[in-house]
Amino acid sequence: MHKILHGAFLIANLSLLVMFASYAAGNPEQGKLKADACLGCHGIPSYTNVYPTFHVPKLGGQYGDYIATALQAYQTGGRSHPTMQAQAAKLSAEDMADIGAYFESLQ
Repeated sequence: MHKILHGAFLIANLSLLVMFASYAAGNPEQGKLKADACLGCHGIPSYTNVYPTFHVPKLGGQYGDYIATALQAYQTGGRSHPTMQAQAAKLSAEDMADIGAYFESLQ
């Protein structure tokens, strides 16, 4: 019984570590303040842009690193989308990490 409790305690602590490690690259509270422009499109469930017509992906629950990497790619021209390139152009690496951490926190 002692080994089972010890194992459960270890798993619980590791789960917390993983959860906090995912936010280590960014601050979700700061990201919430920085994500206002993002929510105009990405915060609307099932939003579709009018012209050109495309589905706007929901970002809540996505991995923060993925969002930060995507923003960096828009900033450097690795991803092509004029609106997103304009939005990402002014962001610092810390801003991108914070925004990613915020969206990841929205399970």
